[in-house]
Amino acid sequence: MTAHPPPPSLPVKDSGPLKIVEAYDHPAAQAALAMPGGAVNFKGVLLHIHIAQAASYEMEELAEAECVAGRGIVGDRYFLGNGTYSGRPDVREVTLIEQEALDALARNDPPLQEAPIVLAPVDHRRNLTVRGVPLNHLVGRRFRVGEVILRGGRLNFPCKYLEQLLDLPVYLPLYNRSGLNCGIERGGVIRPGDEIELLD
Repeated sequence: MTAHPPPPSLPVKDSGPLKIVEAYDHPAAQAALAMPGGAVNFKGVLLHIHIAQAASYEMEELAEAECVAGRGIVGDRYFLGNGTYSGRPDVREVTLIEQEALDALARNDPPLQEAPIVLAPVDHRRNLTVRGVPLNHLVGRRFRVGEVILRGGRLNFPCKYLEQLLDLPVYLPLYNRSGLNCGIERGGVIRPGDEIELLD
């Protein structure tokens, strides 16, 4: 979720109710594809899955979710085309955030606000909460979540809209650790507890 629209020249495909940018067509992914490096030897885990049926709706936790290549998570607002930013072409099929970033907020690290901020997985409005996955390293990379293969398209940016929904000062504390926006290369069903690993 971001308040910054991508450049209008981004290539898009027609996937039904909304236009979705192919993950690797995003300029951030294009730049990363050509660059070696980043974390490679990690084994992460999927902790939580959340969707919302429409913009501003409360997030609903799922015991399993169906991911559709080129579309998103079945039932989610961006799959349906009625998310807050659905009208802006971008990489939004699946969004992820690290549990480690939420843990850091809870201990006020770094101390960018007056007190710690506790965000439950239902609060941050990303689809997947993961542990042990260096999301900032996965722009322009393929990785597996259970049987599903994702492509990292761009880093997610915090926005004032999230602050308004939560009535919490999360904009600065989440900067540069607000998650990853991905495309789905191979669909399937994911469940909490699924292993996450780099493929490239």
